Parts: sequence; structure tokens; C-alpha cells
Amino acid sequence: MASFEDFLKLDIRVGTILEAKVFEKAKRPAYQLKVDLGKEIGIKKSSAQITNHYQPEELVGKQVLAVVNFPPRQIADFMSEVLVLGTYSEGGVILITPDQPAKNGDKLG
Repeated sequence: MASFEDFLKLDIRVGTILEAKVFEKAKRPAYQLKVDLGKEIGIKKSSAQITNHYQPEELVGKQVLAVVNFPPRQIADFMSEVLVLGTYSEGGVILITPDQPAKNGDKLG
């Protein structure tokens, strides 16, 4: 069982997807994303297995939530720096997004 203190260790921020392209070398279908997480954190890369519900061109400009304090993870020849959050739903992953525009870098609270 996780404690509330465990949850507080996660740094979850709002970011805007600047770029999305097919990740050709991934073992499972995925996109390579560039996400603007505000001045404090900057632009970070993420590998996201979200190909079932999204096309790369529709992701650009979309705001998402991402965990920014996990260690980077090497996936093929790509370093994924943040974990974009989604739900494992029927038919694939659905991104968790703010329901109103938020400032890049805003913390989940």
C-alpha cells in the first residue's frame, strides 16, 4: 500500500506537446514527443505508447500531465526524460489532460 507521502514524492506537471513523431525503433508502437514543461523544467522528451487513439499531428498543442522526476529511461536509441500520464482504457492509452488551459509547468496539487 502506498502512503500519501509516497504520492507527494511525485512531481507531476502540465506541459504542452510541441512535437510528435512515429518512433520507428520502438518495440511496441509509440511516438516520440517533445513537451514544453515551463521555464523551470524546460522542454523534455518522452516516448509514449498512445498510437491507438492519437495521430502525431493532432497531439501538437495538446496539454498533458507528466511525471518529471523519474530517472531518464533509454528506449532503443531515444532517451525518454518524462512520463506522460494516461489511462489504460479499452482500445489503448488515453492521455490525462487538464479540462481548461493551464500554464506549462503548473504542478498537480
